[in-house]
Amino acid sequence: MTLSLYHEALRPKGVRRLLAVVAAGVMAVSAVLFAPLTAAAADTPWLTVSDDGYVSFSVPAAYVQANAGQVSQVVIEGNFGPSFNWAEYGLTRRGDVWSGVLGPLKPGLYYYQVTGDDTKGLKDPTNSTSVASKPLWSTFFVPGDSVRLLADAPEGQGGKIETLTYGPKDKQRSALVWTPPAYSAKGTKALPALFLRSGDGGSAGDWLDLGRAKQIFDNLSAGNAMEPMVVVIGDGNGQDDDKELKDLRKAAADKYRLLRDPAHQAIAGVAEGGARALRAALTHPGQFAYAGSFSGLLTENAGRPDAKAINREVKLVRLYTGNVTDPAYNATDRLTKALHRAGVRYEFDGVNPDAGANWNAWQENLIDFVPRLFRTVRDHGPSAGHGPLKGEFHPPAPGTTPTPFVQDGFVTFETTTDYKDAQHVTVWANDAPGGSWLRVPMTRDGDRWRATVGPLDPWFYYYKFIVDRVSVKDPSNPTKVTSEPTWSSFFIPGERSRLLSDVPAGQGGKVESLTYQSTVANAERTALVWTPPGYDPNRSEKYPVLYLQHGSGQNYTDWTEMGRAKQILDHLSLDGDLVPMVVVMGNGNSSNFNKELLENIVPAARARYNISSDPSRQALAGLSMGGGQAIGVLKAYPGQFAYVAAFSAGFGSGTGVDVAAINSGTKLFRLYVGDVTDFVYPSVMASLPTMDSLGIHYEFAGVTQGPHGWDVWQKNLIDLAPRLFKR
Repeated sequence: MTLSLYHEALRPKGVRRLLAVVAAGVMAVSAVLFAPLTAAAADTPWLTVSDDGYVSFSVPAAYVQANAGQVSQVVIEGNFGPSFNWAEYGLTRRGDVWSGVLGPLKPGLYYYQVTGDDTKGLKDPTNSTSVASKPLWSTFFVPGDSVRLLADAPEGQGGKIETLTYGPKDKQRSALVWTPPAYSAKGTKALPALFLRSGDGGSAGDWLDLGRAKQIFDNLSAGNAMEPMVVVIGDGNGQDDDKELKDLRKAAADKYRLLRDPAHQAIAGVAEGGARALRAALTHPGQFAYAGSFSGLLTENAGRPDAKAINREVKLVRLYTGNVTDPAYNATDRLTKALHRAGVRYEFDGVNPDAGANWNAWQENLIDFVPRLFRTVRDHGPSAGHGPLKGEFHPPAPGTTPTPFVQDGFVTFETTTDYKDAQHVTVWANDAPGGSWLRVPMTRDGDRWRATVGPLDPWFYYYKFIVDRVSVKDPSNPTKVTSEPTWSSFFIPGERSRLLSDVPAGQGGKVESLTYQSTVANAERTALVWTPPGYDPNRSEKYPVLYLQHGSGQNYTDWTEMGRAKQILDHLSLDGDLVPMVVVMGNGNSSNFNKELLENIVPAARARYNISSDPSRQALAGLSMGGGQAIGVLKAYPGQFAYVAAFSAGFGSGTGVDVAAINSGTKLFRLYVGDVTDFVYPSVMASLPTMDSLGIHYEFAGVTQGPHGWDVWQKNLIDLAPRLFKR
């Protein structure tokens, strides 16, 4: 089996992966499994996670209707977006189930809810997890070495969580307290304390439900990576923060054996809680010796900072921020400058390139911060992979530039003022893992809606706006997709996307229109034809030819507008990886494709271009429907095309197949498929043993990571084209 850069060998993933595919409703039996809704069906998990990070959702339509009424769409909202930011993943109605498969997701904790028609939220009743401050949310964990500190510690080896009540009797509040293993209130050794704050609107429980704080403390403690301490977790929503914090500290000291001197007191928090933590440490430097701000929104030191007192009393001030999607990014830039001007010593963990203002970032911040407390450490620099602040991030003012605006892999989308009265606007794009599609919520900015997404890897992207559940094209983007009028596109350059970029002017091949009469459609039709650099219409040796077909719902323009076929072929040709050939991209929307191809497209191409009619110099490939058409021609006319390939299409039935003719007349028969997010994955994989049993000679390219979409098919063409006409 030969694999390319973009493919991986098919390897068994256990029963869980197969069940995930079935549960997602990829197979037609899903409709039977969930109708009608019974008690047993209600207990069937709506979410399954495979061993390799693919997440399958199966939401019974009957449950949605019973609890939210009739809806036209169902999405899973969660932290699936780039930088772990909030996004919507649209499910597809298949029979009686709303289903979909997303992934592979990076290891980490994910939280989500089910939402119908933008506003009708539902909690997954089959997931027992909960989030105290968000009643509709559930969570799931994707394990991995990078998040091993977020996993549950072995039974009996962790600390304990208790509730602490404090404040006046008429306004009592509660906090959560983690005590380390073997802690005893009757012990003789007092411990230092960390006061951990949540942000506005959050609860102390968020640090457990979303921040995985208990797991982090348990694992750091078990590995002797932190000093023994008591951690007091508050919600940070007090009207008088100074008094509330004073009450909390007194209550904690009264109940637990704590060291009360400032050298053994630390404070940290997220978002507004981070700003409060910094303010408490910097305005009263005799209270806390350690302060951490995780995406804190403090922009300058309150009042006139007493730098000498702060530097003398406060041992550590450490700042954390996510990337430019974090609202604290600009605030942190301003704060570092203010502290520098004031002469206040501080440390900066660097910009987290992979997360915004969310719990995935704050988990990492906590893991970095806690081991620095109440001990001497040597490393005072940023975390590995974190970068410097590059000044404040400000996209152009609304209405001043075509969108999207791209800067360092971050993309800012903006609507026109036509949707100022809309209620819910998202940008739908192929920016999920492998090129799947997510909807990122946009926010109002005056009379427009905006969203910044990223960082996106170098590649070719396409998108549309969804305004109150109606697809809308970005009129500020001049790009177009003929078969998908609401789509626009943009390109992020880089080594990863080099083969999809334009070659220097005048160095590539040419794309021309070929008009021909279709006797099947009884109409004049058009194909697009790519000729290689230096194409010579009078060359004595005729050029080999590849007939490249599109999929269902598409047309002859898609391989150039979406598949980047010209760019791919240009680069492969200039790199010396391509046998000079002509590529014909015809219209495959036909009631009889075999006749359309052999009697209309092929003769028209031969009449105009200097191409070979020798079967050994002809290739046929296509995606999805076009892949099925290529296999159909192979079965009906074995030997007519010596090279045949199918992208995201299976072989189908072996009935009546002339195996000997296929094997003798075909030099290369190669199959491609996306991963389990590609809805034809089961049928393609099922076709492999069929061909094996028939004795057909074929190659399986392995699984291309990605869905039934252009990210996969572009990679398939990159892999296939250099293999043609070399045997």
